[in-house]
Amino acid sequence: MRRADVVKKVTGALEYTIDSHMAGMLHGKLLRSPLARARIIGIDLAGAQKMPGVAAVLSATELPQPVPRFGPVIADQPLLASEETKYHGEPVAIVLANDEDTAAAAVPQIHVEYEELPAVCTVADALKPGAPLVHPGGKRHDGKICDSNVCGEFEFQWGDIDKAKHECAAIIDEVYSFPMIHHHALEPLSCIAYPMDKGVAIKSPIQSPFILQRVVAACLGLELSAVRVMASDIGGGFGSRGYAKLEPLAAYLAMRTGRPVKISTSLDDGFFTVRRLAATVRMQTGFDGEGRIVFQDVQDDFLMGAYADTSTRIAQKAGFLGCGLYRTPNARIVARAIYSHTVVSTACRGFGMPQLVWAIESQMNAASRLLKIDPLEIRLRNLPARGEVFVPGDTPADGDWREGLKRAAAMVGWGTPKKSNVGRGVAVGVKTPIPASVSNAVAKLHADGGATVAVGTTEMGQGARTVFAQIAAEILRIPFAQIQVIMGDTAIAPFDFATAASRSTVTMGRAVMAACEELLSQLRAMARELGVIDREADAEFVNATIKGRQGPIAYGELLKQYLGTSHGEITGRGMFQGEKDSRHPLGGLSDFWEVIFTSAEVEVDRATGKVAVKKLVSVSEVGLAINPLQAEAQEEGSLIMGLGHTLMEELVYDESGKLLNAGPLDYRIPTAMDIPIIETHLVENRDGPGPYGAKGIGEGPVIAVAPAIADAVYDAVGVVIKDLPLTPERVWSALNAAGRGAKNAN
Repeated sequence: MRRADVVKKVTGALEYTIDSHMAGMLHGKLLRSPLARARIIGIDLAGAQKMPGVAAVLSATELPQPVPRFGPVIADQPLLASEETKYHGEPVAIVLANDEDTAAAAVPQIHVEYEELPAVCTVADALKPGAPLVHPGGKRHDGKICDSNVCGEFEFQWGDIDKAKHECAAIIDEVYSFPMIHHHALEPLSCIAYPMDKGVAIKSPIQSPFILQRVVAACLGLELSAVRVMASDIGGGFGSRGYAKLEPLAAYLAMRTGRPVKISTSLDDGFFTVRRLAATVRMQTGFDGEGRIVFQDVQDDFLMGAYADTSTRIAQKAGFLGCGLYRTPNARIVARAIYSHTVVSTACRGFGMPQLVWAIESQMNAASRLLKIDPLEIRLRNLPARGEVFVPGDTPADGDWREGLKRAAAMVGWGTPKKSNVGRGVAVGVKTPIPASVSNAVAKLHADGGATVAVGTTEMGQGARTVFAQIAAEILRIPFAQIQVIMGDTAIAPFDFATAASRSTVTMGRAVMAACEELLSQLRAMARELGVIDREADAEFVNATIKGRQGPIAYGELLKQYLGTSHGEITGRGMFQGEKDSRHPLGGLSDFWEVIFTSAEVEVDRATGKVAVKKLVSVSEVGLAINPLQAEAQEEGSLIMGLGHTLMEELVYDESGKLLNAGPLDYRIPTAMDIPIIETHLVENRDGPGPYGAKGIGEGPVIAVAPAIADAVYDAVGVVIKDLPLTPERVWSALNAAGRGAKNAN
């Protein structure tokens, strides 16, 4: 089925929040700190306040005291920087004006006196004894007071790791680094808030409207019912729109001024608002003589930025899968989320797993070289079989994973001859969905036989609106064109936990199924009561009709006969809830495993260090692709995103904590010129927990791109790189250090 929004998108008719306008609306523009960490000595707002068209200028001093703070896990982020800035680009003041140009022109008229203070911007600096604390006296993830920059620490252990270390034929002990990257969505951050009875309404490209509702209500001291969130279609999310950014401030200002308030940023400003966590991973992996894993000892340090956002949960959830997809009889994993004076980090496609899989798969490649076992073969020896438990206490392996890995390798010609300086690599990725989450749906069957489905999920480009309409059409036997899907409005749609973790098709899809099945149940009962059928078990639904004793009767006619000429409608409700388990460290079992097998073929220029990816392949365990075209597009987009952090993407800070490459001109992402041949394969065994056996997809391919390409680089020119991205400079330096540069190529 073609995407429901395709025509509007390709013609530019789809209205995003940043395009929206309301009568009487004030436009907000932010003044951002030019320093990472600085004491705010004083702020002079007078120059901006005097400008014609300016309605208000506020700093933290003009806000309620103590300044309201927000966050989905820890409420540690102030509406505006209070007393001290904590990262370069943090909002310090805001101008509200009658139009956007006036607001922007007034911002430079605000004068701030700062006292620069020492900042910590790396994992090593943040952990040094005596390092400046980002949040002295603040609360950690566990509720304890911060006495260091470690905001959250999570440990997972099974087996006897100390004994296992004496039983290995080889132990690989390495440190790997993964850079800070920016999500780089094409739609700039924007939101509109306006006052409503006893509260505030917010229009925002937010992935998780019910989480935003909760966070804003808590920040402003409102009842949940006093906060309405309307999630607009999103022009690129990738996790950057998962949680509150500008919305709490806009909501406060709308209530304060009694007028609609719009805050929007430029693409450059987005770099000062959100990023993915960086990571330093030290990993010891022990192997027996046959290349089978004996133990894994993992230390994951995630650099999370100035405020917590959802970073501690990322560290915890990724740490839980710190041994990857492999059978590991003995393990110890310690995952830490560490504050720093850098841009706030949040969820990003893969939710911490690209960082960990970079290390895990690099270890497998190192073991392959040391033990002289083919990289494909060593992985095959360690993958669990279907039904085998590989993380104690969680869902067993839910796929035939060895076959998927073999297919990915075959798709790049594994084992066949290749040219000089050309190499091939393979890698395995995995992530878990949100455990024990809840999704609700409401379905209405109207008097004319059409239907409306209401869900709390957000349309963020993944095509959820289309898939839900397909599911409803399939169950109700109504043409796809007669299904309307309402999404992401907390005042209309029932609760959904989040549009995240590749869960929507599985969990919300199941809720939609249940709601539509309830409609059919009501139709059966009506038909039996009217004598259209003898027994409810006899009901057969075809082409928006129910087959009766005297022929088919349309849904609309059945409703008319049963409800009368008042043209009523019937409503069905559905809910899906994942399995809760209080003993599980994440709160419940994984509904499914999102598993990906990635392979790559590259060519390396020894003279420049440039890595040209010739072919990039993913094989995904999807259960069933309800919309194959959308599924393939999600896989392809995820591969390309992985290509970015593998080869070029990195936020660069100087020693003082100043971000040096904020903006699309200085921060490189893949363009059309960088895209290789891409091939995807969807493994459809109908073995997932979602509708018709579907599993979640869309994030997986980003996870294992980096180690697959790094393995291919080694295969091509024999150098090992442990720090991303694989820039030409980094590869060139490694080649020359190893005596493998252009002069030594032969």
